[in-house]
Amino acid sequence: MRMLLAGLLAMTTLTGPARADLAISSNDAHTVLDNGVQVVAPEASADTISVIDLASYPPSILATLEVPGSVVGPPMAVAIAKDESFAIVTSATKINATGANASGPAGISPDNRVSVIDLTVTPPQVAQSLQAGAGATTVRISPDGTLALVANRFAGTLSVFTIKDRRLSPAETLMIDPKSMPSGIAFTLDGKAALVTRNGDHIIQVLNIDGARVTLGDRQITTGVAPYTIDVTADGTMAAVGNMGRGNGDADTISLIDLTAEPFRTVQTISVGRSPEGLKWSPDGKFLAVGTQEGTTKPADNPFYRDRGRLAMYALADKRLKQVVEVPIGRWSQGIVFTRDGRTVLVQNMVERTIQVFRWDGTKLWAGTPLDVGAGPAAIMTAWP
Repeated sequence: MRMLLAGLLAMTTLTGPARADLAISSNDAHTVLDNGVQVVAPEASADTISVIDLASYPPSILATLEVPGSVVGPPMAVAIAKDESFAIVTSATKINATGANASGPAGISPDNRVSVIDLTVTPPQVAQSLQAGAGATTVRISPDGTLALVANRFAGTLSVFTIKDRRLSPAETLMIDPKSMPSGIAFTLDGKAALVTRNGDHIIQVLNIDGARVTLGDRQITTGVAPYTIDVTADGTMAAVGNMGRGNGDADTISLIDLTAEPFRTVQTISVGRSPEGLKWSPDGKFLAVGTQEGTTKPADNPFYRDRGRLAMYALADKRLKQVVEVPIGRWSQGIVFTRDGRTVLVQNMVERTIQVFRWDGTKLWAGTPLDVGAGPAAIMTAWP
């Protein structure tokens, strides 16, 4: 069945231009871990998105529909327009068309699908399907809403789309480097530049943007080994980058990039734990939430295996981060979002197939009831920074 309804969208504000407080979770139903290796799920079903109401506590799932998605890439393979009228979801992998054993036990192939979701109708529906490049992962909408950039992790390219009337049109494909594995994308506040994490060659690439023209800038920033997820504060002054390291059990890092300086530069790198894939600034820019996987993706007999990940909150002051608190989370954790008021934090866990919910008061975190999304929650986003 093409569309699965988890609930009726009773909020009348979703008729016409959307005015709700929504998060969208992209859920990978075709990928699981088998002894530390990503393989096709034994009973794989269609990937989905969950439309989540964040306007009140506790959050609730309004609707679920079938949309291609993937856990491969940073957990930012979703973008939502500022007015919440549409969303974009990308898919980096899919099940091999000729069967799960077509290319070995994994049975997973690169994907390039991009879906545009109309959020003005009840229930939401897929309004447009396009193609980017192999390994289409992080997608970001420019501050003025006229451009969408998609990082093509396996192709080493960036797809540029123009946006008009809630529809995408392909504009160009920018070659970064075949070995660069572009992963995360973040626009500057004025939309005249963007930062791309080059996970394959350990570089943050600055892009120049002039209208619909996107070019490689001269500036390449150094943060740490295997930069991956990137996020920018709402005021556009600081970027944070999760450096995934080699995945060999050592502590990994996050870095701060000062976007008020010319040229942009790294001003701090700190150890945060292992595999900091989840990373998100609070709406007021005062705190950074970091989710570390802590070895939860490794085989159970691996000396670095742990059965819980970790969510840590860091306070920002004078362009420096300091840890405030940490709590355990689930396994193979992915994306993180805050509610608009910054008082609730959602964390995705692939293994448990749930989204954990935490209340946050600036000093303490306490857990609420998780949301069950029925598949592996792999990427999540809201319309606000």
